[in-house]
Amino acid sequence: MDLKLDRDGLLPAVIQDASSREVLMVGYMDPEALRRTREEGRVTFWSRSRQEYWRKGDTSGHVQYVKRVRIDCDGDTVLVEVEQIGPACHTGAATCFEAGGDLEISR
Repeated sequence: MDLKLDRDGLLPAVIQDASSREVLMVGYMDPEALRRTREEGRVTFWSRSRQEYWRKGDTSGHVQYVKRVRIDCDGDTVLVEVEQIGPACHTGAATCFEAGGDLEISR
């Protein structure tokens, strides 16, 4: 399947714990980051703010080892199943969604 990149040449990458199935974080990849992720077995993202590649865990030690990479039905998002070593969030929380908290739903 062909990838459908956004106007900046990126696609969202949902990072999920392969064992617990918990969503850990979301990052962005371009085709090169995706290639590196698949070939090296460690998750590589494209940093939109720094405009450079970064490999999860190189500074923190909180590495993500790739177990499986999947593309969604539209070709515009990837799911990367990982073995997470340490917390996934830069805040020290286990997941970025734990660190962000809940939004109330009005009915």
